[in-house]
Amino acid sequence: MKKIVEQGLLYDFYGELLTEHQREIYEAAVYNDMSLTEIADENGISKQGVHDLIKRCTNTLESYEDRLHMIRRFEAIKAQAVALEKLSGDSGTNMDAELRAKLKGISGKIIEELI
Repeated sequence: MKKIVEQGLLYDFYGELLTEHQREIYEAAVYNDMSLTEIADENGISKQGVHDLIKRCTNTLESYEDRLHMIRRFEAIKAQAVALEKLSGDSGTNMDAELRAKLKGISGKIIEELI
C-alpha cells in the first residue's frame, strides 16, 4: 500500500515530465490498478514490456524527486501548517482571540491548498 501511495505522489508531482505513452501505462497500473497482462493487451505490447516501462517510469520519477525534493518540501510545509493550526487552536497559549482566529484562518487556507 505504501508503495502505491508513493508512486501516486511521485506521479502527481512529476508525471507531466513523462511522455504521453508512459503516462498512459503508468496511470493504468497505479491509478486504475490494472494488471500487467490487461495493460499489455490494451496497448499491444508484452507483459514484460509493461513491467519494464513501469519500472523505468518509477525510477525516472524518483530521480526527479532526488534532485528537486518537491515532495519532501510539500510534506514539510504541510506539517508546519498543521502545527500552526494546532497552535492557533490551543487556548492555553497567551495569544489573544483575534490573533488566534487569524492564524487558524491562514493555516486552514494553506492546508486546503496543499490537499
